[in-house]
Amino acid sequence: MMYQLIALTLIVLLTTPGSAHAYIDPGVASIILQSLVAVIATVSATVGLFWHRVKSFFRFGSSDSDATKRPAETAD
Repeated sequence: MMYQLIALTLIVLLTTPGSAHAYIDPGVASIILQSLVAVIATVSATVGLFWHRVKSFFRFGSSDSDATKRPAETAD
């Protein structure tokens, strides 16, 4: 275990650069924002598509057909 940790530490230290001197232009902020919006849209679409399954899982056996079997309430 100790040798694996030492080997992993050496690999990480040898493969990472000391300093990158990278330039981040103003367009990077819009790319990050677009990525964030895409992730939010993907998550909401996935939840929306599987919302029926999630609801039916938490109902513990009742189905949507139970609502259609109930008689309609009449106004007196």
